[in-house]
Amino acid sequence: MDKLEIQGGKPLEGEIRISGAKNATLPILAGALLADGPVTIANVPHLQDVTTFIELLGRMGVGVTIDDRMRVEIDAGSIREYFAPYELVKTMRASILVLGPLLARFGKADVSLPGGCAIGSRPVNIHVAGLQAMGADINIENGYIRARSDGRLRGARLVLDTVTVTGTENLMMAAVLAEGETVIENAAREPEVVDLANFLIAMGARIRGAGTDTLHIEGVERLAGTHYEVLPDRIEAGTYLVAGAITGGHVRVKNARADHLDAVLGKLRDAGARVDSAEGWIEVDMQGKRPRSVDVRTAPYPAFPTDMQAQFAALNTVAQGVGTIIETIFENRFMHMLEMRRMGAEIRLEGNTAIIKGVERLTAAPVMATDLRASASLVLAGLVAEGRTEVDRIYHIDRGYECIEEKLQQLGAQIKRIPS
Repeated sequence: MDKLEIQGGKPLEGEIRISGAKNATLPILAGALLADGPVTIANVPHLQDVTTFIELLGRMGVGVTIDDRMRVEIDAGSIREYFAPYELVKTMRASILVLGPLLARFGKADVSLPGGCAIGSRPVNIHVAGLQAMGADINIENGYIRARSDGRLRGARLVLDTVTVTGTENLMMAAVLAEGETVIENAAREPEVVDLANFLIAMGARIRGAGTDTLHIEGVERLAGTHYEVLPDRIEAGTYLVAGAITGGHVRVKNARADHLDAVLGKLRDAGARVDSAEGWIEVDMQGKRPRSVDVRTAPYPAFPTDMQAQFAALNTVAQGVGTIIETIFENRFMHMLEMRRMGAEIRLEGNTAIIKGVERLTAAPVMATDLRASASLVLAGLVAEGRTEVDRIYHIDRGYECIEEKLQQLGAQIKRIPS
């Protein structure tokens, strides 16, 4: 198992290219199961979760080829199994996304109940209830969701109990081949949900309302193959912009969309950064200044994303003043705060709120990553800590950040991957 070794204290400067969005790629890979011809997906990030998902498709007998530019071609015509085993699903809960497409196209799916990040429960009951309302026969036994459909699913009006991204995506994919119209209310509005809808539309689906809280889907009998390019990763872009801000540096991210990061860019401005953007790039310039503390409250898109909470916690640890972080989406998502305390951060936890009093400098310490975004926040803390920080268990980072040490090196960071 590898570690990241970081020598902190250097302002970052330069520009890097943002990869395709992991959280758009995974549902699009699942959606390719719906097509009756080959699908080519471009701008796919080279990440552990993507590799795992491709392995899952391969286990089912789906034809998958990948070229040297990470373009993935998927042909579901050769599928033999309609089964997502526990050993794969436990490492990546997004595997649940094959449930809707398998059921809609092939009438059967056996999918393990998911595992994934240690950031609290993320129940699948909304997925199951929605598919049952569309006529599916579903049993949960021996840790597996066993779903069957006699003929096509039927359109239905679905009102989701809570806003759920994977739930919205799974039900949207099931509905595109259902008979009649499906309406999904209280739908997730994230850009990755919109990207999936655009991909399905490119294959011939009829979807209205993507990006709003109500989706209207008119089922069609078949979807055709297509070529599609995944949108850029807004969380990766946000993370590197915070890296520029926390170090007092000047960073530009290319292949990024400012309109997907309004809440994050607003907080960076509050922290004292100069933020500029145009089509295809975003830039943050701290002009060598120490950031100001910011208050953050997570909520579903378009509000502040839970996946950027840990990075702003790191920013607050060295900022002027006191900032509060309120996490409303997931429980157990403050484990990185305990590791930051080892580096000298002044953090008080009260339930789902972290109160952070900025210190002038952090000091290097060995720390351990606990989940994907927590790992990124510890790397950010290491960039401003005095001395040499080692971040262990970085397999979490490799699930969501492509070549993180190489990109940070491009910005001047002293960081390298070493064996544990």
